Amino acid sequence: MKTVATKNAQILAIDAGGTMTDTFIIDENGDFVVGKAQSTPEDESVGLLNSARDALTYWNTTVEEEFPKLLAGVYSGTAMLNRLVSRKGRRVGLIVNKGMEDFHRMGRAIQAYLGYSYSDRLHLNTHRYDPPLVPRELTRGVTERVDLFGNVVIPLYEHEVAPVVEDLLERDVEAIVISLLHSYKYPAHERKVRDIVKETMKRLGKEVPVFASVDYYPVRKESHRTNTTIIEAYAADPSRETLQKIDSRLKDHGSKFDLRVMASHGGTISTQANELARTLVSGPIGGVIGAKYLGEKLGIPNIACSDIGGTSFDMALITQGDLSINTSPDMARLVLSLPLVAMDTVGAGAGSYVRIDPNFKSLTLGPDSAGSRVGVCYPEGGVETVTVSDCHVVLGLINPDNFLGGEVKLYPERAYEAVKKQVAEPLGLSVEDAAYGVIDLLESQLRNYLESMILGKGYSPSQYVCFSYGGGGPLHTAGYTKGLGFEDVLVPAWAAGFSAFGCGAADFEYRYDKTLDINVNDGARDEVKFKAGKELQGAWDELMEKVAAEFEKNQFKRKDVDFRLYFRMQYQGQLNDLEIEAPIASFKGLDDWDALVTAFDDTYTRVYAKAARSPELGYSITGAIVRGIVEVAKPRIPEEPLSSETPPKEAFLGMRNVYWKGEWIVADIWEMEKLKPGNKINSFAILESPATTFVIPPGFETFLDQHRIFHLKEL
Repeated sequence: MKTVATKNAQILAIDAGGTMTDTFIIDENGDFVVGKAQSTPEDESVGLLNSARDALTYWNTTVEEEFPKLLAGVYSGTAMLNRLVSRKGRRVGLIVNKGMEDFHRMGRAIQAYLGYSYSDRLHLNTHRYDPPLVPRELTRGVTERVDLFGNVVIPLYEHEVAPVVEDLLERDVEAIVISLLHSYKYPAHERKVRDIVKETMKRLGKEVPVFASVDYYPVRKESHRTNTTIIEAYAADPSRETLQKIDSRLKDHGSKFDLRVMASHGGTISTQANELARTLVSGPIGGVIGAKYLGEKLGIPNIACSDIGGTSFDMALITQGDLSINTSPDMARLVLSLPLVAMDTVGAGAGSYVRIDPNFKSLTLGPDSAGSRVGVCYPEGGVETVTVSDCHVVLGLINPDNFLGGEVKLYPERAYEAVKKQVAEPLGLSVEDAAYGVIDLLESQLRNYLESMILGKGYSPSQYVCFSYGGGGPLHTAGYTKGLGFEDVLVPAWAAGFSAFGCGAADFEYRYDKTLDINVNDGARDEVKFKAGKELQGAWDELMEKVAAEFEKNQFKRKDVDFRLYFRMQYQGQLNDLEIEAPIASFKGLDDWDALVTAFDDTYTRVYAKAARSPELGYSITGAIVRGIVEVAKPRIPEEPLSSETPPKEAFLGMRNVYWKGEWIVADIWEMEKLKPGNKINSFAILESPATTFVIPPGFETFLDQHRIFHLKEL
């Protein structure tokens, strides 16, 4: 619904997904509008501007009018990940220890089956290794060896470095990565190699970027650290050009801010940040951060996040207001050393392809998807294989004339013929039953994924409130939450742009990690504890300098930064450590050591059980972490007065036949934007918005609260 009002846009949040680009624009009062447009992978700025124009029509204003008023912009997208997955990055040279030239090519065993289904993981003949990011012929070794304690076993043979650099430059490498064994414990050799590389290039008059792992990811696990530093050179650093192009296009339309990017740890960082690989996965992270922000405002500590886009189904848990951080995630079939908000992702979305398995004559969904091309129902997309969206159209669940507010015209007859030929006839079913079977299969799979994620972490759905969002989320919310027994199921009215909303709600934050190996035995002398604490403080000081330096690039002084100290600790000999916020501002004495140990014991008791505590084993500090945060404007949660349960007549759009469980039934169609807080909608109903469709099937009803959040209740 368009309104005429004087608005002062302040924040622009962008989620450039594989299918749709969402923009979330916040004004000076915290009010917001959501825009949506098809993604344009060849030039993301086109889809971004189209989406922003769509959003601003709700304020009856334009990009040219509002962009000059903006104070900040936050981007999340898939360009970098696409570059990595499609293996279209830089030609990179790699320098490692002599004798270790094959370790990047060999990788870790898990990389042979990452992304596989459980059944395929079991069978060795399905395992495969992808080609390495750096081929063997561009990998060179130099003599050096440091042991796992940081002791120099073999000094660096400095005279070997220059010939290696000359050789790589002759092979036309576009960047050089340096990764030596245990350099996080003894960084001097790697930094010396880095300096010699730069001197050699300067002498030869041919310079390319140089990436020493210790300058980026000084953490243990050689394959993880090397992969991540290579990605920095291969895909992340080149992606600066994409981000700068977006920044330039925004400035061409009047913006004056420096673009920030959503990072994997849940904060936003500058496009000039040193470690840009942290932005490899950004879109889905925004949704989780948005859920955490909304949960804090509404007093909901336990949230199960579920996000359906055109390509994937993303899930995450927020427990007692905290996110889980995975410090060794995998992405694009590579193990990495990045702090990543722990998420589970499966290739099942509204654009997923539907096929018949030729051997078993059974339905298979995805994992590949039509993305922004929607399906056969959209002729301009050029898609010939049936997608889940085609089934939506056949069943009458989505309005073919109102997809993206009518900007994208869908053709039901095309979807009908494609489903008939590719799915219904091979299975011996009617077209409608075949389409319904696809939706039923998708929702049952999503329900299993969601339930297993929660149960697998030792919790029950009854302990959580489920947040459903994404462009395809409201279509399937009832189907994939049915019978799970969530405390409540919430669907924000702005669900289609929820990840962009999360980007707008994220802190401007840098996070740096450093691996430590500090062991303190049970009953250790006071001087041992004091030395351990001072070593931890030294690591914190080093990381605070790195954080402060990043903020200085954006004209924030050290005094403007809120530094938060964390540490990773475990009982000696155990395999898994825990990340804990330090209960102290700095380490000064033995009382502070006791406070650190108490904080760890308390967290361990909450995660595992009090009976599992093992202080007699002694303690190991395995890592230091510093997060630096500066205050930025954030969206305000809507607050409107409640009206009656009966929806206003002007919100009723009419009726439409929908095929459901073997019969055609009549569904009430409502315009989502015209519904009032307090309204209750009974089944069968479909709530339409330009950006999404919310289905209320038999056995469910929904209630719109004062924050414009729908509560879906199973009867």
